[in-house]
Amino acid sequence: MTKFNFEGPPVGDGDLSAECQRQLLPPVREIVQAAVAAGWNRDDVLLAFVELTWDLYEKRRGDL
Repeated sequence: MTKFNFEGPPVGDGDLSAECQRQLLPPVREIVQAAVAAGWNRDDVLLAFVELTWDLYEKRRGDL
């Protein structure tokens, strides 16, 4: 399993969502590229990410 080293959240009035997205983009892009290289459809993989994250947000907040 890959280990991720997140930087701390922005202090003060920083844009928390934008900073989180900035840090998540490289590993997500790498996963999508690997899936496409294995023959998966890019749009299907991206949609799966959306569904997975929404499910985590809505149904499993207490499980993390």
